[in-house]
Amino acid sequence: MTAINISREACVARDERDPLRALRERFDLPDGVIYLDGNSLGARPKAALQRAQDVVAREWGEDLIRSWNTASWFDLPKRLGNRLAPLIGAREGEVVVTDTTSLNLFKALAAALHLQAGGPNAARRTIVTERSNFPTDIYMAEGLAQWLQQGYRVRLVDSTEELPAAVDEDCAVLMLTHVNYRTGYQHDMAHLTRHAHANGALTVWDLAHSAGAVPVDLHAAEADFAVGCTYKYLNGGPGAPAFIWVPQHHQEHFAHPLTGWWSHARPFAMAHGFSPCDGIGRALCGTQPVVSLALVECGLDVFEQTTMAAIREKSLALTDLFIELVESRCASHPLGLVTPREHARRGSQASFNHPHGYAVMAALIERGVIGDYREPEIMRFGFTPLYTGYADVWDAVGILKDILDRSAYDVGAERSAVT
Repeated sequence: MTAINISREACVARDERDPLRALRERFDLPDGVIYLDGNSLGARPKAALQRAQDVVAREWGEDLIRSWNTASWFDLPKRLGNRLAPLIGAREGEVVVTDTTSLNLFKALAAALHLQAGGPNAARRTIVTERSNFPTDIYMAEGLAQWLQQGYRVRLVDSTEELPAAVDEDCAVLMLTHVNYRTGYQHDMAHLTRHAHANGALTVWDLAHSAGAVPVDLHAAEADFAVGCTYKYLNGGPGAPAFIWVPQHHQEHFAHPLTGWWSHARPFAMAHGFSPCDGIGRALCGTQPVVSLALVECGLDVFEQTTMAAIREKSLALTDLFIELVESRCASHPLGLVTPREHARRGSQASFNHPHGYAVMAALIERGVIGDYREPEIMRFGFTPLYTGYADVWDAVGILKDILDRSAYDVGAERSAVT
């Protein structure tokens, strides 16, 4: 069926046949809203409210400090890591949920450089990444390089095609975000990792726009380190703790400067001097944010009701439909597709540019279609198969068409905080 012949009734019928349809009921979505911004902040699982109340009222309010043991607060980072691990192709004992993506990226980069400094590639001093990478990833790499001095630097590559050549004899680490936050472009992780290893470099992957959205198999790709957040497609809540993956074969030599007491071999001995614990616990730092950690579990609960293969199938169907409808129904307007059409290169979003993209997005949000905007002129629409339906896509494009047809947006709208 071509996009021009697709009807809303056909979209409703697809929703009725959708094997993931029941999972939408696990989320609390406001009436009158089409939420296409799960790539910035996932919707709230209904169970999260009760879980937060239980942690605050009972575990904290009644059991007080005893809950570190009786409610297993102390084990939360590792327990959640083990539940998240299958979504990214990791194994038990290789993931912890902790800190922020930026902090975990710092740890992973520091560990990768430390490994290189102790081996045959000790003279290498360059971290290679894309100029289009998420800015904080670049900031953290640049900050680490400046702090270490000794000639360390960050090399920014302007296009994906230039990446292989940039992994040269001075490249210590290739640091990439698996799915680009602006465009939704998805790298071939296995291919680039193999290329990096063949040329003596290690890899650090940011899975912020991948985890819970696209199938990831870190072991099959033979990656070295990975980090990511839980508040986007994993629906862990605003500012929810991030995660870091360290494969077992790197854990013995995993070291970074943020040596907090939670990664100490004997954290309650209060001993002088730091002695790292064994295993993935080395990636921890200080005391954990228990309430936020507890809510992450509510999002992970939903994923155990389906598979990443099913999620990916629906994700591609949703984004295909959205792209087709926008290009057919809004063809008279200056919209340009930024996201790759090729399935293998596409994450779970569709991005379009427009000369007045910020104003158009503001008008969409005013009408109840919540996407977001990124410079320059890019409107991002994220599709979370757990709660986004085909009729949502039809209705969202209809509202977009109406706004564009009537020029119902304020071209002088002042930029404000992102949604």
